[in-house]
Amino acid sequence: MNSLSGSLPNGLCNGLPILKGLYLSGNKLHGHIPTSLSNCSQLQLLSSSENDLTGSLPQNIGTLPPEIGNLKAATLIDLSMNQFSNGIPREIVGLQTLVHLSLRHNKLQGSIPDSMSNMVGLEFLDLSGGPYKNLSSEFFIDNEALCGSSRFNVPPCPTSSKHRSNRKKLLLSFLLLGITFLFGPTTVVFVWIRYRRGNRAPQQADSFLSITREGISYNELLQATDALSESNLIGSGGFGSVYKGILRSGTAIAVKVFNLQLDAAFRSFDTECDVLRSLRHRNLVKVITSYSNIDFKALVLDYMPNGSLEKYLYSHNYFLNIKQRLSIMIDVACALEYHHHGCSLPVIHCDVKPSNVLLDEDMVARLSDFGISKLLGEYESDLYTKTLATLGYIAPEYGQDGLVSTKCDVYSYGMMLLETFTRRKPNDFEGDLSLKQWVSHSLPEAIMDVLDANLIAPTNNCLQKELDVVASIMEVALDCVLNLRKKGQT
Repeated sequence: MNSLSGSLPNGLCNGLPILKGLYLSGNKLHGHIPTSLSNCSQLQLLSSSENDLTGSLPQNIGTLPPEIGNLKAATLIDLSMNQFSNGIPREIVGLQTLVHLSLRHNKLQGSIPDSMSNMVGLEFLDLSGGPYKNLSSEFFIDNEALCGSSRFNVPPCPTSSKHRSNRKKLLLSFLLLGITFLFGPTTVVFVWIRYRRGNRAPQQADSFLSITREGISYNELLQATDALSESNLIGSGGFGSVYKGILRSGTAIAVKVFNLQLDAAFRSFDTECDVLRSLRHRNLVKVITSYSNIDFKALVLDYMPNGSLEKYLYSHNYFLNIKQRLSIMIDVACALEYHHHGCSLPVIHCDVKPSNVLLDEDMVARLSDFGISKLLGEYESDLYTKTLATLGYIAPEYGQDGLVSTKCDVYSYGMMLLETFTRRKPNDFEGDLSLKQWVSHSLPEAIMDVLDANLIAPTNNCLQKELDVVASIMEVALDCVLNLRKKGQT
């Protein structure tokens, strides 16, 4: 907002390889966006709204620059109120870390790339003011952070229609009747995923967006947690403690404070910041902001009012039925699939277990605690580490050799899947017997011998069909915990 005029220099980003934010809004800039933009590979925030920019190259005046697709670290792009025309470049779909995209009030036309529906981290999308031929929210039907939200400025998502509601009920009925007995384990996963995607309402609170933008002062943080009092302590781990807080707005938060007397806590904080700044997914616990100085390091997170999966499995005051347990495990699978295949660089969580699966107010599962996570390099399929995860959930190769790959997360997931339906911890066994051997020896005829007794109702008319469903789930879990060296690709 300085009334700067003229065009952007062609070498704008040539000498700025680690530039994180570029703010050019509210000026009088015109002409094209230089191709050197692609050299700003670490650029996270690009705002050039309210100018008179027209495109990428002089011979393609009006076209949005395809070089945008090279900004793999971008979380916010605002090119609103310019003179861009033609369509949205397909290269933009590669920006899997993008949270905020505004192209409003340009002269855009044509179709929205339907592959934009794969941008699962997108929480703000404004494409208003363009004469699109195929402007349809159907593309974004599974993006719960957008549909039905005021931050989604395209035609409203038709998620509430009677037809869709009836279809969801029908799909759920198929699951409960044990259709997997006829069509195998793949059907239960497919049907339930389709049901979950259609049924879950958007839960992203608008207040969190404003918090992320405005920040939370240190004094407000202390006030929210009553100076990190013991009465607000909701959990503790090897690297620190977690406190509940209530902001002045009434929003509940969780504050993870790191124990700086431990050298490992410094590494854990840095790792979580490095990993979480680029992750955006509905099944991950969202980081609102962070604090870091020589005396205090903390992360402010979404508060998960229903606690952890571990609490629900082992507390006498709570109960999860078969549907709920399956739903939670599918949520975790979606988070891991995003880590391994949906990020610019694969992320290995390294500590998948029930205490790190948190549940929001609607019992939607969110994977948390990335303190020992690892980022794979562009050409790496595995790496070595000295960091130990939780015994019982570690793949044997990991414990013996320090080898880490995405397959290690798959192994941990399989162990947790077995635990979720048997209510037996991997460390409950002694000698040569293990959880996976115990379950394997009982399938399929003796599934009742290993199934959590709380799930069995002898008077249930559908008992056998439900047992067949659980047996199919156990087979999937056992596939996950095969020896990694015997696996092909997972």
